[in-house]
Amino acid sequence: MESSLPSTQILDCGESAERKNEAKNYNEMMSTLPKAKGLRGNDYYLYQGFWYSSFFLEGLMSVQEHFNPQSTDIFVASSPKTGTTWLKALAFAVLTRSRLSGSTTSSLLTKMPHDCVPFLEFQVAQNPRIRDLAVPLLSTHVPYSCLPKSIISSSCKIIYICRDAKDTFVSWWCFVSTHQMSKNVEPVPLEEAFEMFCNGISILGPYWDHVLGYWRASLEFPEKILFLTYEEMKKDTAAHAKKLAEFMGCSFTLEEEEEGEVQKIISTCSFEKLSRLEVNKNGKLHLDTSIAIQNSLYFRKGEIGDWANHLTPEMGARLDDIMEQKLKGSGLKLPR
Repeated sequence: MESSLPSTQILDCGESAERKNEAKNYNEMMSTLPKAKGLRGNDYYLYQGFWYSSFFLEGLMSVQEHFNPQSTDIFVASSPKTGTTWLKALAFAVLTRSRLSGSTTSSLLTKMPHDCVPFLEFQVAQNPRIRDLAVPLLSTHVPYSCLPKSIISSSCKIIYICRDAKDTFVSWWCFVSTHQMSKNVEPVPLEEAFEMFCNGISILGPYWDHVLGYWRASLEFPEKILFLTYEEMKKDTAAHAKKLAEFMGCSFTLEEEEEGEVQKIISTCSFEKLSRLEVNKNGKLHLDTSIAIQNSLYFRKGEIGDWANHLTPEMGARLDDIMEQKLKGSGLKLPR
């Protein structure tokens, strides 16, 4: 007897069953991993040297097994709360400025940067069709050593951003705490969260290992990996916008520079501009069906040195010392 369901629906049903079976296998694998309590009160799982929530990890396992990049793909990579949203906006605006014939600005006016540049381990893992193949930009929080081998062995390019560990920690703690309180859940006290971070137990942590993985890869493959810091980008955004364009193979022409195209993009992607947009004030980011995060949480301050408003000088010095020890001998010195 022939099915009365449309062929696309039959395909979707098959894919859904396969996805459920995969999820079951991933959950079984997770049950064997070392665990620690995370900031949201959920479990973190230690997988391939880094800590993940179950949501992160299931998506990662899926893309490690199935994802096949385009040779022209460019990945915006980062540890959470290190300037990801801003870098996505800049990369998207720079890369698509001519291809979309002026519609780039309107895209960023109506879609938040995480929707313009989808996450590999979230949106793409759940629905590979979500990506726009005409815009070869994807993003990831996955550590370099955990990326799908299909990416590492390809000609894909990676743009990595990191920042001072103290600001990274404070930004992440504020993000999670605000989200928890919006659900009437008591957040983990800052002091307890800080102790976890210093012990390497943080989402996608240890933070220093995340940074070092991409730093060392950028030294080995400078033509494939561009290593940036948030502080340097803030100091000279125009130079970094031009560096992004050159790295992505779409350098600004002399005519574009004379017409102020670089400054237009910087203005469009500024914290002040993006944070005031309706979509970023009242919209929500759906990383999956169970997690909806207010877009406004991704636009808190965008400042350097805000850690001093939350941590004591002693806490700041302690984390500086940890980072100095962990980065020793690598040739990398992060701004402090």
